[in-house]
Amino acid sequence: MKLKITVLPGDGIGPEVIDQAVKVVDAVCRKKGHKPEYSHGLVGAAAIDESGDPYPEDTHRLCMESDAVLFGAIGHPRFDNDPKARVRPETGLLAMRKKLGLYANIRPIMTFPSLLHKSPLRKELVEGADFITIRELTGGIYFGRPQGRSEDGNTAYDTCVYHKYEIERICRLAFDFAMKRKKKLTMVDKANVLATSRLWRETVQQLSANYPEVEVEYMFVDNAAMQIIQWPKRFDVLVTENMFGDILTDEASVITGSLGLLPSASIGMHTSVFEPIHGSYPSAAGKNIANPLAAVLSAALMFEYAFNLQNEAWLIRQAVEASFLADIVTEDIDTMNPAKTSEVGDLLADWIDKSKI
Repeated sequence: MKLKITVLPGDGIGPEVIDQAVKVVDAVCRKKGHKPEYSHGLVGAAAIDESGDPYPEDTHRLCMESDAVLFGAIGHPRFDNDPKARVRPETGLLAMRKKLGLYANIRPIMTFPSLLHKSPLRKELVEGADFITIRELTGGIYFGRPQGRSEDGNTAYDTCVYHKYEIERICRLAFDFAMKRKKKLTMVDKANVLATSRLWRETVQQLSANYPEVEVEYMFVDNAAMQIIQWPKRFDVLVTENMFGDILTDEASVITGSLGLLPSASIGMHTSVFEPIHGSYPSAAGKNIANPLAAVLSAALMFEYAFNLQNEAWLIRQAVEASFLADIVTEDIDTMNPAKTSEVGDLLADWIDKSKI
Protein backbone atom coordinates (compact mmCIF):
# COMPACT_ATOMS: atom_id res chain seq x y z
CA MET A 1 0.00 0.00 0.00
CA LYS A 2 1.28 3.49 -0.87
CA LEU A 3 1.17 5.95 2.04
CA LYS A 4 1.42 9.66 1.17
CA ILE A 5 2.53 11.44 4.34
CA THR A 6 3.36 15.10 4.86
CA VAL A 7 5.90 15.59 7.65
CA LEU A 8 5.79 18.90 9.55
CA PRO A 9 8.52 18.78 12.23
CA GLY A 10 7.79 22.31 13.48
CA ASP A 11 9.68 23.92 16.35
CA GLY A 12 11.62 23.00 19.49
CA ILE A 13 11.75 19.27 20.06
CA GLY A 14 9.38 18.69 17.14
CA PRO A 15 12.08 17.73 14.61
CA GLU A 16 13.74 15.30 17.06
CA VAL A 17 10.60 13.41 18.06
CA ILE A 18 9.24 13.34 14.52
CA ASP A 19 12.53 11.85 13.29
CA GLN A 20 11.92 8.90 15.63
CA ALA A 21 8.30 8.56 14.54
CA VAL A 22 9.44 8.39 10.91
CA LYS A 23 11.99 5.70 11.86
CA VAL A 24 9.14 3.66 13.30
CA VAL A 25 6.84 4.26 10.33
CA ASP A 26 9.63 3.11 8.00
CA ALA A 27 10.18 -0.04 10.08
CA VAL A 28 6.47 -0.88 10.05
CA CYS A 29 6.31 -0.32 6.29
CA ARG A 30 9.31 -2.63 5.76
CA LYS A 31 7.66 -5.28 7.90
CA LYS A 32 4.23 -5.04 6.28
CA GLY A 33 5.18 -4.25 2.70
CA HIS A 34 3.93 -0.65 2.47
CA LYS A 35 5.59 2.19 0.56
CA PRO A 36 5.70 5.52 2.40
CA GLU A 37 6.10 8.68 0.33
CA TYR A 38 7.12 11.70 2.40
CA SER A 39 6.77 15.41 1.72
CA HIS A 40 8.27 17.92 4.15
CA GLY A 41 6.95 21.36 5.01
CA LEU A 42 7.55 24.28 7.36
CA VAL A 43 5.18 25.41 10.06
CA GLY A 44 5.36 27.61 13.17
CA ALA A 45 8.43 29.67 14.06
CA ALA A 46 10.50 27.83 11.46
CA ALA A 47 8.04 28.94 8.79
CA ILE A 48 7.95 32.52 10.09
CA ASP A 49 11.74 32.70 9.82
CA GLU A 50 11.58 31.42 6.25
CA SER A 51 8.54 33.21 4.86
CA GLY A 52 6.91 35.37 7.55
CA ASP A 53 3.87 33.07 7.57
CA PRO A 54 3.46 30.39 10.29
CA TYR A 55 1.37 28.22 7.93
CA PRO A 56 2.51 28.99 4.37
CA GLU A 57 0.39 28.18 1.36
CA ASP A 58 3.04 25.70 0.15
CA THR A 59 2.68 23.77 3.39
CA HIS A 60 -1.11 23.79 3.13
CA ARG A 61 -0.91 22.45 -0.42
CA LEU A 62 1.31 19.57 0.71
CA CYS A 63 -1.15 18.72 3.48
CA MET A 64 -4.12 18.75 1.12
CA GLU A 65 -2.34 16.46 -1.34
CA SER A 66 -1.39 13.86 1.31
CA ASP A 67 -3.20 10.99 2.96
CA ALA A 68 -2.04 12.06 6.42
CA VAL A 69 0.07 14.67 8.21
CA LEU A 70 2.62 13.78 10.88
CA PHE A 71 3.22 16.91 12.93
CA GLY A 72 5.69 17.73 15.72
CA ALA A 73 5.17 20.90 17.76
CA ILE A 74 4.81 24.66 17.47
CA GLY A 75 6.16 27.45 19.64
CA HIS A 76 9.26 29.51 20.45
CA PRO A 77 10.19 31.60 23.54
CA ARG A 78 10.98 34.72 21.52
CA PHE A 79 7.30 34.93 20.63
CA ASP A 80 6.02 33.79 24.03
CA ASN A 81 7.97 36.59 25.71
CA ASP A 82 6.81 39.28 23.28
CA PRO A 83 3.11 40.01 23.90
CA LYS A 84 3.13 42.58 21.07
CA ALA A 85 4.39 40.19 18.40
CA ARG A 86 2.17 40.58 15.34
CA VAL A 87 2.77 37.06 14.01
CA ARG A 88 2.93 34.02 16.30
CA PRO A 89 3.75 30.35 15.65
CA GLU A 90 0.50 29.25 17.28
CA THR A 91 -1.43 31.25 14.68
CA GLY A 92 -0.12 28.73 12.16
CA LEU A 93 -1.55 25.85 14.17
CA LEU A 94 -4.96 27.49 14.32
CA ALA A 95 -4.80 28.24 10.59
CA MET A 96 -3.92 24.63 9.82
CA ARG A 97 -6.87 23.38 11.86
CA LYS A 98 -9.24 25.82 10.20
CA LYS A 99 -8.06 25.32 6.60
CA LEU A 100 -7.99 21.54 6.88
CA GLY A 101 -11.35 21.48 8.66
CA LEU A 102 -9.90 19.63 11.66
CA TYR A 103 -12.93 19.93 13.91
CA ALA A 104 -12.26 16.86 16.08
CA ASN A 105 -9.23 16.16 18.24
CA ILE A 106 -9.11 12.60 19.59
CA ARG A 107 -6.89 12.12 22.62
CA PRO A 108 -6.70 8.63 24.11
CA ILE A 109 -5.63 8.29 27.73
CA MET A 110 -4.41 4.85 28.74
CA THR A 111 -1.94 3.32 31.16
CA PHE A 112 0.89 0.95 30.36
CA PRO A 113 1.23 -1.89 32.91
CA SER A 114 5.03 -1.56 33.12
CA LEU A 115 4.78 2.19 33.87
CA LEU A 116 2.12 2.24 36.56
CA HIS A 117 4.75 2.99 39.19
CA LYS A 118 5.69 6.20 37.33
CA SER A 119 2.28 7.82 37.71
CA PRO A 120 2.04 10.29 40.61
CA LEU A 121 -1.36 8.76 41.33
CA ARG A 122 -1.78 5.55 43.29
CA LYS A 123 -1.62 2.34 41.28
CA GLU A 124 -5.12 1.25 42.27
CA LEU A 125 -6.52 4.52 40.89
CA VAL A 126 -4.89 4.39 37.46
CA GLU A 127 -4.48 0.68 36.70
CA GLY A 128 -6.80 -0.08 33.80
CA ALA A 129 -7.68 3.56 33.08
CA ASP A 130 -8.61 3.82 29.41
CA PHE A 131 -10.71 6.68 28.07
CA ILE A 132 -10.88 9.00 25.08
CA THR A 133 -11.43 12.74 25.11
CA ILE A 134 -12.96 14.15 21.95
CA ARG A 135 -12.24 17.87 21.84
CA GLU A 136 -13.89 20.32 19.45
CA LEU A 137 -11.03 21.99 17.61
CA THR A 138 -12.14 24.81 15.31
CA GLY A 139 -14.59 26.83 17.39
CA GLY A 140 -14.87 28.43 20.80
CA ILE A 141 -12.75 31.10 22.41
CA TYR A 142 -9.60 30.28 20.42
CA PHE A 143 -11.38 31.29 17.21
CA GLY A 144 -14.02 33.70 18.52
CA ARG A 145 -14.38 37.18 17.05
CA PRO A 146 -14.20 39.97 18.05
CA GLN A 147 -10.87 39.62 19.80
CA GLY A 148 -8.32 42.24 20.73
CA ARG A 149 -7.30 45.08 23.02
CA SER A 150 -8.55 48.57 23.62
CA GLU A 151 -6.72 51.54 22.13
CA ASP A 152 -5.21 52.46 25.49
CA GLY A 153 -3.96 48.89 25.97
CA ASN A 154 -5.63 48.51 29.36
CA THR A 155 -8.42 46.16 28.32
CA ALA A 156 -8.29 42.90 26.39
CA TYR A 157 -11.17 40.73 25.24
CA ASP A 158 -11.85 37.32 23.70
CA THR A 159 -15.23 35.95 22.69
CA CYS A 160 -16.44 32.35 22.86
CA VAL A 161 -18.70 31.53 19.93
CA TYR A 162 -20.28 28.21 18.94
CA HIS A 163 -22.74 27.38 16.20
CA LYS A 164 -25.12 24.48 16.58
CA TYR A 165 -23.75 22.65 13.52
CA GLU A 166 -20.24 22.70 15.05
CA ILE A 167 -21.57 21.08 18.20
CA GLU A 168 -23.69 18.54 16.33
CA ARG A 169 -20.85 17.17 14.19
CA ILE A 170 -18.41 16.71 17.07
CA CYS A 171 -21.05 15.17 19.32
CA ARG A 172 -22.20 12.72 16.64
CA LEU A 173 -18.60 11.57 16.39
CA ALA A 174 -18.45 11.20 20.17
CA PHE A 175 -21.65 9.13 20.21
CA ASP A 176 -20.22 6.92 17.45
CA PHE A 177 -17.07 6.32 19.51
CA ALA A 178 -19.20 5.53 22.56
CA MET A 179 -21.18 2.95 20.56
CA LYS A 180 -17.92 1.17 19.68
CA ARG A 181 -16.69 1.19 23.27
CA LYS A 182 -18.63 0.89 26.55
CA LYS A 183 -21.63 2.96 25.44
CA LYS A 184 -21.00 5.67 27.99
CA LEU A 185 -20.58 9.35 27.10
CA THR A 186 -19.65 12.20 29.45
CA MET A 187 -20.42 15.68 28.16
CA VAL A 188 -18.28 18.33 29.91
CA ASP A 189 -19.44 21.95 30.00
CA LYS A 190 -20.08 24.96 32.24
CA ALA A 191 -23.79 25.25 31.55
CA ASN A 192 -24.51 26.91 34.90
CA VAL A 193 -22.58 30.00 33.71
CA LEU A 194 -21.96 30.01 29.95
CA ALA A 195 -24.54 30.42 27.18
CA THR A 196 -22.37 28.43 24.78
CA SER A 197 -22.32 25.53 27.24
CA ARG A 198 -26.10 25.60 27.47
CA LEU A 199 -26.26 25.27 23.67
CA TRP A 200 -23.86 22.31 23.93
CA ARG A 201 -26.01 20.62 26.56
CA GLU A 202 -29.24 21.23 24.68
CA THR A 203 -27.71 19.80 21.48
CA VAL A 204 -26.42 16.67 23.19
CA GLN A 205 -29.80 16.09 24.79
CA GLN A 206 -31.42 16.25 21.37
CA LEU A 207 -28.86 13.94 19.74
CA SER A 208 -29.06 11.39 22.53
CA ALA A 209 -32.49 10.32 21.28
CA ASN A 210 -30.72 8.83 18.24
CA TYR A 211 -28.42 6.78 20.48
CA PRO A 212 -30.71 5.16 23.07
CA GLU A 213 -28.06 2.56 23.97
CA VAL A 214 -25.57 5.20 25.11
CA GLU A 215 -25.64 6.31 28.72
CA VAL A 216 -25.10 10.07 28.76
CA GLU A 217 -23.98 12.08 31.77
CA TYR A 218 -23.42 15.84 32.02
CA MET A 219 -20.60 17.21 34.13
CA PHE A 220 -19.37 20.72 34.86
CA VAL A 221 -15.75 21.21 33.85
CA ASP A 222 -14.50 21.95 37.37
CA ASN A 223 -16.07 18.72 38.63
CA ALA A 224 -14.62 16.82 35.65
CA ALA A 225 -11.16 18.18 36.42
CA MET A 226 -11.38 16.71 39.92
CA GLN A 227 -12.90 13.38 38.93
CA ILE A 228 -10.36 12.70 36.17
CA ILE A 229 -7.72 12.62 38.90
CA GLN A 230 -9.81 11.02 41.64
CA TRP A 231 -11.54 8.29 39.60
CA PRO A 232 -10.05 8.13 36.09
CA LYS A 233 -11.45 4.63 35.50
CA ARG A 234 -15.03 5.89 35.65
CA PHE A 235 -14.71 7.58 32.24
CA ASP A 236 -14.94 6.07 28.77
CA VAL A 237 -15.67 8.78 26.17
CA LEU A 238 -15.64 12.48 27.05
CA VAL A 239 -16.71 15.22 24.66
CA THR A 240 -16.16 18.90 25.27
CA GLU A 241 -15.45 22.29 23.75
CA ASN A 242 -12.08 23.56 22.58
CA MET A 243 -10.52 25.23 25.61
CA PHE A 244 -11.91 22.79 28.18
CA GLY A 245 -10.57 19.87 26.14
CA ASP A 246 -7.15 21.48 25.85
CA ILE A 247 -6.82 21.87 29.61
CA LEU A 248 -8.40 18.58 30.70
CA THR A 249 -6.28 16.40 28.43
CA ASP A 250 -3.06 18.03 29.64
CA GLU A 251 -4.23 17.38 33.19
CA ALA A 252 -5.00 13.76 32.30
CA SER A 253 -1.40 13.24 31.19
CA VAL A 254 -0.39 12.68 34.82
CA ILE A 255 -2.39 9.44 34.77
CA THR A 256 0.11 7.89 32.36
CA GLY A 257 3.15 9.27 34.17
CA SER A 258 4.39 11.66 31.47
CA LEU A 259 3.05 14.24 29.03
CA GLY A 260 5.54 12.69 26.61
CA LEU A 261 3.36 9.59 26.22
CA LEU A 262 0.14 11.11 24.92
CA PRO A 263 -0.69 11.10 21.20
CA SER A 264 -3.56 12.71 19.36
CA ALA A 265 -5.42 12.59 16.07
CA SER A 266 -7.08 15.64 14.55
CA ILE A 267 -9.67 14.63 11.98
CA GLY A 268 -12.27 16.43 9.96
CA MET A 269 -13.11 17.51 6.44
CA HIS A 270 -9.78 17.06 4.66
CA THR A 271 -6.42 15.50 5.56
CA SER A 272 -6.07 14.33 9.17
CA VAL A 273 -3.17 15.45 11.37
CA PHE A 274 -1.41 13.25 13.94
CA GLU A 275 0.62 14.91 16.66
CA PRO A 276 1.85 14.52 20.23
CA ILE A 277 -0.05 16.70 22.67
CA HIS A 278 3.09 18.10 24.31
CA GLY A 279 4.42 21.47 23.25
CA SER A 280 7.71 22.44 21.67
CA TYR A 281 9.65 22.21 25.00
CA PRO A 282 12.27 24.70 23.74
CA SER A 283 14.65 24.24 26.69
CA ALA A 284 15.17 20.61 25.61
CA ALA A 285 15.51 21.32 21.89
CA GLY A 286 18.66 19.93 20.32
CA LYS A 287 19.71 18.01 23.43
CA ASN A 288 18.44 14.58 22.34
CA ILE A 289 16.58 14.13 25.64
CA ALA A 290 12.91 14.57 24.69
CA ASN A 291 10.50 11.66 24.91
CA PRO A 292 9.55 10.59 21.35
CA LEU A 293 6.85 8.13 22.37
CA ALA A 294 3.91 10.52 22.05
CA ALA A 295 4.99 11.21 18.47
CA VAL A 296 5.48 7.49 17.84
CA LEU A 297 2.07 6.66 19.27
CA SER A 298 0.60 9.42 17.11
CA ALA A 299 2.02 7.50 14.15
CA ALA A 300 0.13 4.47 15.44
CA LEU A 301 -3.07 6.52 15.38
CA MET A 302 -2.18 7.54 11.83
CA PHE A 303 -2.04 3.92 10.71
CA GLU A 304 -5.31 3.28 12.52
CA TYR A 305 -7.42 6.27 11.47
CA ALA A 306 -5.89 7.49 8.19
CA PHE A 307 -5.09 4.12 6.61
CA ASN A 308 -7.32 1.67 8.51
CA LEU A 309 -4.29 -0.51 9.24
CA GLN A 310 -5.10 -1.82 12.70
CA ASN A 311 -2.36 -4.45 12.87
CA GLU A 312 0.31 -1.87 12.05
CA ALA A 313 -0.94 0.37 14.84
CA TRP A 314 -0.94 -2.58 17.25
CA LEU A 315 2.64 -3.46 16.26
CA ILE A 316 3.82 0.05 17.17
CA ARG A 317 2.12 -0.13 20.56
CA GLN A 318 3.77 -3.50 21.22
CA ALA A 319 7.15 -1.97 20.38
CA VAL A 320 6.50 0.88 22.82
CA GLU A 321 5.64 -1.61 25.56
CA ALA A 322 8.87 -3.46 24.73
CA SER A 323 10.86 -0.26 25.27
CA PHE A 324 9.35 0.07 28.74
CA LEU A 325 10.17 -3.53 29.60
CA ALA A 326 13.75 -3.02 28.39
CA ASP A 327 13.94 0.22 30.42
CA ILE A 328 15.00 2.16 27.32
CA VAL A 329 13.17 5.37 28.18
CA THR A 330 13.99 9.07 28.33
CA GLU A 331 14.69 11.16 31.40
CA ASP A 332 11.07 12.19 32.00
CA ILE A 333 10.44 8.54 32.91
CA ASP A 334 13.84 7.42 34.24
CA THR A 335 16.07 10.14 35.68
CA MET A 336 18.71 7.72 36.92
CA ASN A 337 19.62 5.97 33.66
CA PRO A 338 17.86 7.76 30.81
CA ALA A 339 18.18 6.87 27.15
CA LYS A 340 18.54 9.47 24.43
CA THR A 341 15.67 10.39 22.12
CA SER A 342 17.39 8.74 19.17
CA GLU A 343 18.21 5.60 21.18
CA VAL A 344 14.52 5.07 21.93
CA GLY A 345 13.69 5.46 18.24
CA ASP A 346 16.45 3.04 17.26
CA LEU A 347 15.22 0.42 19.75
CA LEU A 348 11.63 0.68 18.51
CA ALA A 349 12.63 0.35 14.85
CA ASP A 350 14.97 -2.54 15.61
CA TRP A 351 12.30 -4.34 17.67
CA ILE A 352 9.81 -4.04 14.82
CA ASP A 353 12.38 -5.22 12.26
CA LYS A 354 13.13 -8.32 14.35
CA SER A 355 9.57 -8.98 15.47
CA LYS A 356 7.91 -12.26 14.51
CA ILE A 357 4.42 -10.77 14.77
